Amino acid sequence: MPKTRPPYSTVFRQQMVDLVHAGRRPEDLAKEFEPTAQTIYNWVAQAERDAGTRHDPDGRSNSPTCGHLKLPHLKGRWK
Repeated sequence: MPKTRPPYSTVFRQQMVDLVHAGRRPEDLAKEFEPTAQTIYNWVAQAERDAGTRHDPDGRSNSPTCGHLKLPHLKGRWK
């Protein structure tokens, strides 16, 4: 049976994002704290998309609040 744990708190995720933005490497944070480096990279990417400062390589955002109107097949999906 796989191990499961409760989701990380929003405050903890934001602290990890802030540490990365301050210059810490996700790999170093992963050694010090529990989440994997990939998880921390994902949190940073999502925080940047939510803030409107990051877009995926194809120019689209995964955030439902911005960019979805550029995708006709998704228009109205988040109503």
